[in-house]
Amino acid sequence: MDNFLKQWAEAAFTTTGFFWMALWAFALGYIISSLIQVFVTEKKMQKTMGENEGKGVLLGTFFGFISSSCSFSALASTKSLFKKGASFVSSIAFLLASTNLVIELGIIISIFLGWQFIVGEYVGCILLILISWLLIRLVNPKKLIENARKNLKDEGDDDMDESKSWQKKIKSEKGWAKVSKQYGMEWKMVWKDVTVGFTIAGIVAAFVPDSFFQTLFINSGNGNTDFTFFEILEHIIVGPVAAFLTFIGSMGNIPLAALLFGKGVSFAGVMAFIFSDLFVFPILRINAKYYGWKMSLFILILLFAALIGASLILHYSFDLLNILPDSSQAKIQDSEYFKIDYTFFLNIAFLAISGFMLYLGFFKRKDVKHMKEMAPKSELLENILKYTALICYVWLAGGLIVKFFI
Repeated sequence: MDNFLKQWAEAAFTTTGFFWMALWAFALGYIISSLIQVFVTEKKMQKTMGENEGKGVLLGTFFGFISSSCSFSALASTKSLFKKGASFVSSIAFLLASTNLVIELGIIISIFLGWQFIVGEYVGCILLILISWLLIRLVNPKKLIENARKNLKDEGDDDMDESKSWQKKIKSEKGWAKVSKQYGMEWKMVWKDVTVGFTIAGIVAAFVPDSFFQTLFINSGNGNTDFTFFEILEHIIVGPVAAFLTFIGSMGNIPLAALLFGKGVSFAGVMAFIFSDLFVFPILRINAKYYGWKMSLFILILLFAALIGASLILHYSFDLLNILPDSSQAKIQDSEYFKIDYTFFLNIAFLAISGFMLYLGFFKRKDVKHMKEMAPKSELLENILKYTALICYVWLAGGLIVKFFI
């Protein structure tokens, strides 16, 4: 019993430490994302993405880069672009970029994993897009694409008012109130995923022995960094399976990725895990609702094949350049999470900024309306995630009480 209480306390403390380390990064990332989404108009996006395939892929990647990292927001935007004339390949480029190439994800990765993983995330996303483009050209699924467009044909128009230029919006209090509301929406979209993901990371760090990871990911652990091709391939395949079982978004999965890397999983396997936010069942179901099950499964297989290729290229390229990261750099068990350093002051500053933004958007200018289309979520799955998150808070509170008072 004493051992369990000690592990419980350690798990809760690790989770809160993880979140404290990442708090300012979340806030900064979502502030930047909110600014871009409110002030940058997308009025001409559909036309420019549909005219030329190469140009469409480039623009789809760019527009994805400046969008929100929320998978449900990305799915809705991708559907809208595809419906209004963007090519299938440029829509896929947008979807991949908006979930992997975004600023806030890179900031969180820098906190837990280091610069090699930031490079891996951004270069890997480009590789995912290029490989997907190549595979689409080779397979040429014209009938699937036509049927997917037919499934969207009868949907209502979802245009948003973009009559004002960003110059006018940025000078108005109403524009900044919309930024504040978008910032609140960003947190509303991710709080459950982040809570569950960070809590699972703390539990795994405290309770799960290294032998489990050595069984799940072949030949990992014990300081081993020399993997055969087939061992790396197994890590890449198991990574998305692990992500599928967690069913949480990439922002919540980063501490888990750091944990896997710290336990000795290969660089390729960890990158595959990070890339897997589009492989969870809710995403599969939403794509089926939009385009039909055949297209949804085609997208899943397409992205999985691209993920395998991108992860292998990344691993062997980094190995060739002698820049493969060392597992010791993963920040998963640091007893001094709450020391007075730059993290402390950044967190205080961004908590103050967040408080002001929430006051402006939800109290001072609560009359301002700001809506963003989201993909239809499963009420059952959302309720499961919501109550799981609430259970996590009870778990964390109990663990912290045990650590500091018992």
